[in-house]
Amino acid sequence: MKHASENRPVDLVAALALARSPERPGPGTPAGPAVRDWPGPSLPIPDAAVGETDLGAVLRLSLAASDGSGRLRPAPSAGALHPVDAELVVGAGCSLPPGRYGYDPLRHRVHRLGRRPDGTPPGVTAELSVTARRTVSHYGRRAWPLLLLDTGHAAAALFLAARALGTGGSEVHLDGLAGNPLAAVRIPPPGGTPPPRGTPAPAELQARRSVPPPLQGTPPPGALRAVLATAARAGAGGLRWCAAVGPPHPGLVEPAADGTALRRYAAGDARPTLAAWAAGQAWIADSGAVLLAHGCPADSGAPHIRRTHLRAGFAVHLAHLAALRHGLAARPVGSWQQADLGAALGGAPGRDWIVHGLALGTLHADEENTT
Repeated sequence: MKHASENRPVDLVAALALARSPERPGPGTPAGPAVRDWPGPSLPIPDAAVGETDLGAVLRLSLAASDGSGRLRPAPSAGALHPVDAELVVGAGCSLPPGRYGYDPLRHRVHRLGRRPDGTPPGVTAELSVTARRTVSHYGRRAWPLLLLDTGHAAAALFLAARALGTGGSEVHLDGLAGNPLAAVRIPPPGGTPPPRGTPAPAELQARRSVPPPLQGTPPPGALRAVLATAARAGAGGLRWCAAVGPPHPGLVEPAADGTALRRYAAGDARPTLAAWAAGQAWIADSGAVLLAHGCPADSGAPHIRRTHLRAGFAVHLAHLAALRHGLAARPVGSWQQADLGAALGGAPGRDWIVHGLALGTLHADEENTT
């Protein structure tokens, strides 16, 4: 795997082992520019005509910054560092002329990079890569899992934005086979497959935010079941999903085989241990519940590591929206050390690690001020 901006190889297997270890990151380093330095002049994104993909609206709902610092964006990011870069491969039927462009999320403008490749389909394909330096600056050795999770979140944000704007035939590529781009989202012009039932409205995507801790209050069983089901559907393939819940019946629950109920498969309050594993974030011990994606054994190769982390980020993003729809507060938790869930439950060590999490709580009126 290579650093997207420096063309330096990264041993992803070794990087994940370091991230999972108790070894603390070194001192912070400069994060560098908040946006990739795309060549050439910046260009505005034209308004879409009838029948065209409204690229400006898609990007507003998914990747564009809404504050001057660039920290506040629709897709969450570890430390609000936002390392994900998007190159746009534009075909016919889009508000931009065909070609390849780099996207500047701070200014909501594009830089033309060249001609579109032969065979480019109509609409736009967003190819996602990372500038690792931004996340490494704060998280050091723990950065690479976070970079992959952030990419999965960005892919989900693009996917949901396309649906919210009436395009139901988007394709998301999270196979983990390539190091660059890490992921791609193809959005066809409108008028093909209609969006499915339950598609979010643009206002929902504009309003979503990660709620700051504490996130207290046990979610109702129906809401927790719906959030878990959303994650399990979106993150299928190489991952299992469960939730740690507190009193009155603390333990780990997972969706039953028929999807109509929750099955308790481990007793005891796991939340204090999760707080220690999540870089010592003590507030997690008091959260109402913690959704967990787990799997990715220690002997996984780079493609499997990429695939499971990308899918975990994608699925947690969709689960986050489902939580908000059910009146819950939610906050992704991506940094995990020594989080060998399988070994903690008596299984073989190194086989079942926590990959991503989503802390959940009940949302009260005085907790609606989110960041």
